[in-house]
Amino acid sequence: MKFTTTIQGSGNKTGIEVPEHVVEGLGAGRRPPVVVTINGKSYRSSIAAMGGRNMISLSAHNREFTGVSAGETVDVELELDTQPRIVEVPGDLAAAMAAEPAAQEFYATLSYSAQRRYVEPLDDAKTPETRARRIAKVVADLKAGKK
Repeated sequence: MKFTTTIQGSGNKTGIEVPEHVVEGLGAGRRPPVVVTINGKSYRSSIAAMGGRNMISLSAHNREFTGVSAGETVDVELELDTQPRIVEVPGDLAAAMAAEPAAQEFYATLSYSAQRRYVEPLDDAKTPETRARRIAKVVADLKAGKK
């Protein structure tokens, strides 16, 4: 389903408001998993109720990926996401978690969205040192049971 909207922003939170007729047209309830396409770039997300509105979160990672920012008017295409939601764990993170079984076990209990929040910042690291620091923090946070 296609619609045009303005990217909503408040502080460091950014999102896409989804019209009611689009949510209903998807036919999968109030919080369906969706594939979002903006500017020819697609990512996976879910519709959620936020402040009485149907919203899709637009993380800094996805804003950069799609080339949009708060206040812009964009054409959005949504389709129901029926594929299994699996986060690909980079090899270096997998190796670090394997060395800490508690971290690995906790990671396996996390939702798709929570797993993504741990993995995506690794892709944004500009240097190997930054990536290594982020991996160490991810493993420590997982070991401590932080969602």
